Amino acid sequence: MLVNCVAYQEGKKLSDIPVERIGEVLKTPATFVWVAMRDPDHAELEAMRLQFGLHELAVEDALRGHQRPKIEEYGDSLFAIIQLVDIDGGELSVGEVAVFVGPNYVLSVRSRSKQTFLGVRDRCEREPHLLKQGASFVLYALMDAAVDRYFPVVDALESELEAIEDGIFEKGGQRANIERLYALKRKVMCLRHAVVPLIEGVSKLYGGRVPAVCTHSQEYFRDVYDHLLRINASIDDLRDTATTAMQVNLSMVTIEESEVNKRLAAWAGIFAVATAFAGIWGMNFKNMPELDWDYGYPAALVTIAVACGLLYRRFKKTGWL
Repeated sequence: MLVNCVAYQEGKKLSDIPVERIGEVLKTPATFVWVAMRDPDHAELEAMRLQFGLHELAVEDALRGHQRPKIEEYGDSLFAIIQLVDIDGGELSVGEVAVFVGPNYVLSVRSRSKQTFLGVRDRCEREPHLLKQGASFVLYALMDAAVDRYFPVVDALESELEAIEDGIFEKGGQRANIERLYALKRKVMCLRHAVVPLIEGVSKLYGGRVPAVCTHSQEYFRDVYDHLLRINASIDDLRDTATTAMQVNLSMVTIEESEVNKRLAAWAGIFAVATAFAGIWGMNFKNMPELDWDYGYPAALVTIAVACGLLYRRFKKTGWL
């Protein structure tokens, strides 16, 4: 569906315009058109392709969705895919926005995301001296808004990891911790897949040879690049810490198994002594004086009890029981 279709001149809003007038407005000097769409169908995107002269391959990527973040050049225009990552109730949801940028137009196509860019449009309209740069500043503003929304996701993942680490040394919770750590690691990798490819793309928009449409906004794209590097560093720290936590958790499992094995070995040793005594006195030899002794049975029981007690005390002292 169409969200907005607005014409701007010299950084100031002229008016909302119908789609049919886009071609006419594009011919006006110092004017550009900013169109925002959400989950459009094939017919709506086809209409935009005809109005703006968009490349068919770019339109196909925007329509199909589930694309890797990227920035591509098509003649004098740019096509960018930015993933929109949200976290709600501990679960990540990933959408995307496809942005078509030309010398005098911007078309943003948002898919599978509840995030809106109304605040971005308001911000740009409050800064006409910056919006005067044209479509490139709008691309920066959209990209900056999407990237800034990664920071709360990183904070939420860090808080989740800290909560898991607080309970990692509690007995009996190792299996649950492993499951939570593995789920966290998948979320971290999902966020990384949104960030890392975009770093490469944004690095092409400042310094050296840059697309003509971005010439006057290079310093702004450098700022986005710096934000992406910071987020990527945090993601690497999260991934390393989660891996370490998993190793510590597995070590705790091994330690617990070792404790169980020690207890079992100690009790097996105690019962082995009792079994040895019972085996000796259970042999059917005629010349065994203690068998004819009136106190032989109680004495045998006392001997077994004392031997087992001494072993129990020894194992208890060494921490095996």
